[in-house]
Amino acid sequence: QVQLVESGGGLVQAGGSLRLSCAASGSRFSMYDMGWYRQAPGKQRELVAGITSDSTTNYADSVKGRFTISRDNAKNTVYLQMNSLKPEDTGVYYCNAKRTFIYVMNYWGKGTLVTVSS
Repeated sequence: QVQLVESGGGLVQAGGSLRLSCAASGSRFSMYDMGWYRQAPGKQRELVAGITSDSTTNYADSVKGRFTISRDNAKNTVYLQMNSLKPEDTGVYYCNAKRTFIYVMNYWGKGTLVTVSS
């Protein structure tokens, strides 16, 4: 089992920055693909950024060039650095962990709220 705890959310003005952290408990963290998702009220949850076990990254087009996902396997932590924030970035950000090819090993955190004011 993997438990995920997000932190770092808050209120920020447009153009500002935040860094989200996701701390994972459990073994074999380095073998998990990690991702950040977000969900705004009335909208479906969407992938924001992902990083695989071999550190390959991918980003939603809407955040490309502004957000950076990274991981520190020694700390069992994944980060999302968010720069040049826009009001449309507002939402609850969730951390996800998934083992490749093992579909039952798919875990979610409870989320952290990011609010970007205009």
